[in-house]
Amino acid sequence: MTLEAFADTILPGEKRSPDDRSVAGVSAGGGAVASGAVDVLRTPEGGMAPALDGLAEALNGHARRYAEEHRLTPDADVPPFVALAYPDRVALLQELTGADHPEREAWVSLAMFSTIAFDAAAHLHTTDALAAGHPGLATLGYYPPDRDGIWRFPEYSYGRVLARPHPDTTPSGSPA
Repeated sequence: MTLEAFADTILPGEKRSPDDRSVAGVSAGGGAVASGAVDVLRTPEGGMAPALDGLAEALNGHARRYAEEHRLTPDADVPPFVALAYPDRVALLQELTGADHPEREAWVSLAMFSTIAFDAAAHLHTTDALAAGHPGLATLGYYPPDRDGIWRFPEYSYGRVLARPHPDTTPSGSPA
């Protein structure tokens, strides 16, 4: 729950159900949680998986301190970070990712994984993510491949060809 609440603070989305506590529900559509941020964090390729329990524990420790400093009475039924209201989550994460915070690198890394899940669906094959309606790829307007599974872009994104293909380029687009 703590890692979901962190990811939702970085890229908010809508609640999955009325009793969802991790997702604050401050934005319409799917955010980092719906995009699979926790799944991305758990992948062996990212290298964060072994540190996740410690990061969640540390974040909850910071949330306890933040609540005490601001005289908040968090709900004891959920982890301390999850218990914070969304504006307090944001304020705490601004502190933790600030240039002078000694743990900044860890929190910025965690935040980057939240955005990677949304922007790239890094834990899924792109065609599977698109077929499932991945919220980040849909928001970004990511085009699906053609029927044969190959991506082609008949219109150039800048409205013009930026470079001519090398004369030895094969019809499939590979260099000879």
